[in-house]
Amino acid sequence: MKILIMGLPGSGKTYLAERLQPLLNAAWYNADVVRNMANDWDFSSEGRIRQSMRMKTFADFEKENNRVVICDFVCPTRETRKNFNPDITIWMNTITEGRFEDTNKMFEKPTNVDFHITEMNQTNHKNIADEILKNV
Repeated sequence: MKILIMGLPGSGKTYLAERLQPLLNAAWYNADVVRNMANDWDFSSEGRIRQSMRMKTFADFEKENNRVVICDFVCPTRETRKNFNPDITIWMNTITEGRFEDTNKMFEKPTNVDFHITEMNQTNHKNIADEILKNV
């Protein structure tokens, strides 16, 4: 199962992923770690598409090996979300603007998500894990 935690920079994606990962016993790929491994800090539209495909490759490998996998990254456009093709999408809609203006401008709010988080709290990860595990 591929889980995408997406949202603007600073919205709490990594915070949620870090807490959700042990509850689901999941593999976890963070976008900054993956970009660092690839030495690819290109945030143009093409760079973001390339990153979505890179994240998809890691996630598909885990899924094909019967693991739950969490990927947390901005995934700012319909195209990048379509490329990644998650089974579950969690939208961290906790801020109205991120710290990077270019990302704010290109960010397209998702229209179809499984979990819509509007505030950070100490129970989001537990509630999401419970829902996911009920349906596995």
